Amino acid sequence: MAIRVPDWRPQAPLQRIHLDWLDAAGVELACLRLDLIDPLLSGNKWFKLSPYLQQAAADGAQGLISLGGAHSNHLHALAAAGQRFGFATVGLLRGEAQRTPTVDDLQALGMQLHWLGYGGYRARHQADFWQPWLARYPGFQAVGEGGLGLPGAEGCRGLVAMAQAQLADLDWPDFDAWWLAAGTGTTLAGLLLGDSRRSVFGALAVPASHGVAAQVAALLGQAGVSGARQQFIDAARGGFARFDQALRQFILETEQAAGLPLDPLYTGKALMALRDFCANGQLVRGTRLIFIHTGGLQGRRALMGTNTDYTQG
Repeated sequence: MAIRVPDWRPQAPLQRIHLDWLDAAGVELACLRLDLIDPLLSGNKWFKLSPYLQQAAADGAQGLISLGGAHSNHLHALAAAGQRFGFATVGLLRGEAQRTPTVDDLQALGMQLHWLGYGGYRARHQADFWQPWLARYPGFQAVGEGGLGLPGAEGCRGLVAMAQAQLADLDWPDFDAWWLAAGTGTTLAGLLLGDSRRSVFGALAVPASHGVAAQVAALLGQAGVSGARQQFIDAARGGFARFDQALRQFILETEQAAGLPLDPLYTGKALMALRDFCANGQLVRGTRLIFIHTGGLQGRRALMGTNTDYTQG
């Protein structure tokens, strides 16, 4: 069955976040809670996927195929969208076959899985990577890892208006900048496309050597945008999915103090980087920031050792 575009436009609440270290720095923070839009299609993932679905529907595609790891929020959202809206999905996974809560969900949601090993996954950047997979799954369309691409960035452009429409509820006449985790840089690029006035701080969930800055520059170039104001902060703590006791403690303390669920791959690292930024006096007193909660709670289930199920409403 060909893909049909769902008429679904989720909205996320904008909430004030109160923490001692923000007060000490004189910084005000509000969080756009994309983690609350849906139990399964959580976070920024739907906004990145939606333009690809629209294109696939226009082309009469039968399904979508994409890539990710064993805790991939992107693949989880794609599989959930496929089940909910009635189209086939295929996931190409990094590494050797393993069982994680996310992998169990992917299978339960009907996604066809293929494990590529690590060398096979690194080949995703080669020009002919998709050719054999699209031959194996005729009528499917490919989506880059994490929704990377200009369509994914365009899908995140609307987050700017979503947040701005709620400023009056906070008694904020305006704000100064955006803060979010950056894995591929797609959502960050979308904010820059939608907001030409404010700075965007990207807390890197991966080492700088992964080329997020270059990917963002390429997306902006494709969109014909110049002069965008972005700043990247090293938040990877030694590497993607590197998880230490200090980060665990920060996540648990923040959740207790603010009631804000965080994960150790993206949002936890991003907010911890903001704390350090504030502690070092790198933001002037009176600064108002909007933190984009990008979801990312899949990795928490395995890495935090919690029994909390973030995939069921």
